Amino acid sequence: MASGFFALLDDIATLMDDVSVMAKVAGKKTAGILGDDLAVNAEKASGFMSSREIPVLWSITKGSLLNKIIILPIAFLLSAFVPVAITVILILGGLYLAYEGAEKIYEFFFPHAHAEEKPALQDMSEEAILKYEKEKVKSAILTDFILSVEIIIIALGTVTGEELINQIIVVTLIALVATVGVYGIVALIVRMDEFGAKLIDLNEEEDSFSDKVGKFLVSALPVVIKSLSVIGTIALLLVSGGIFTHNLHFIHDLVESWPSMLVEFLLGLVVGFLVLLLVSTGKNVYHSIAGK
Repeated sequence: MASGFFALLDDIATLMDDVSVMAKVAGKKTAGILGDDLAVNAEKASGFMSSREIPVLWSITKGSLLNKIIILPIAFLLSAFVPVAITVILILGGLYLAYEGAEKIYEFFFPHAHAEEKPALQDMSEEAILKYEKEKVKSAILTDFILSVEIIIIALGTVTGEELINQIIVVTLIALVATVGVYGIVALIVRMDEFGAKLIDLNEEEDSFSDKVGKFLVSALPVVIKSLSVIGTIALLLVSGGIFTHNLHFIHDLVESWPSMLVEFLLGLVVGFLVLLLVSTGKNVYHSIAGK
């Protein structure tokens, strides 16, 4: 009886060791896309009244957890019964990531006016503000769903071929850490200026240490969000390029002697602009047909 109990403990310890190793690999693979996830959600969670930022962020977080509950079982079923679907979804996800990265770069060099502008919250009624919040939350949860699919599939792609129990533990762990980590950091970011303002008002002294720190935090918020956007764009291209090189073996064989990071970035960039060109051409054709 005792020997059976200790054997069970040994099996659990071995399983945890395997999970730890696989979780590290999956974490590295998904770290790039988390940068974009963080940048996108920081932008989505900003622009609200100060007293509403945390409640809105909590609503988005709950929606994100629900997204994971929906996606995870479907992903595990596909991995168990249609494993080739994981590779197909990975490639499609890579095309989307590359397109998104290329679109951001194109928008930076060739900006164009957007029809939608942020409304002035101080000029809106309470009912209009709540409606605006609900629309923003829905948009953020939809974006999170897309990013969650990518994170989960990329994580699952790193443990394909492992036992199902290991896949479930590793991918679920990555999904939970991604949600808690990303939205926890977003909460700190969106409250950075508020915390800075409190430091400025901490005492009546002029140019005190708390004033300097507070002013730095207030002025740093837009820089942090913009920097995250740049880092996220680069990460999108690196992650997408990595998906192509690791799942399309003929590409991997062609550039095997090149530095991997350079290959992934260039491949993501080239594929991204090709997809952007196809999408733009498709839109123009559709509009020209619809306009007739």
